Amino acid sequence: QVHLVESGGGLVQAGGSLRLSCAASARRFSGYTMGWFRQAPGKERKFVARTGWSAGSTYYADSVKGRFTISRENAEMKTYLQMNSLKPEDTAAYYCAVGWLATDSADQYDYWGQGTQVTVSS
Repeated sequence: QVHLVESGGGLVQAGGSLRLSCAASARRFSGYTMGWFRQAPGKERKFVARTGWSAGSTYYADSVKGRFTISRENAEMKTYLQMNSLKPEDTAAYYCAVGWLATDSADQYDYWGQGTQVTVSS
């Protein structure tokens, strides 16, 4: 079982930055993918970014490419999402997820955090 806890959400003005963190509590294991998804009210959960076990294996949704950066610390089982140049349309609950496949599909991830709210004002 993997327990994920996100932190770092909040209210920020358009153009600002936030850094989300996700810590996994479990016995140590390797080879997993860590991803970030977001869900706005009344909308489906959407892929934001993911990082594989190997350094450099990062992928982003087109909507955040060039503005968001995902990173991870394998030894600490943590992942981070640095969000710059935030826009009002980035407003959503952001979720951290862990899975065994390198995929953008939310239903392929096995473990989820409780989410952290990000609100970007115009």
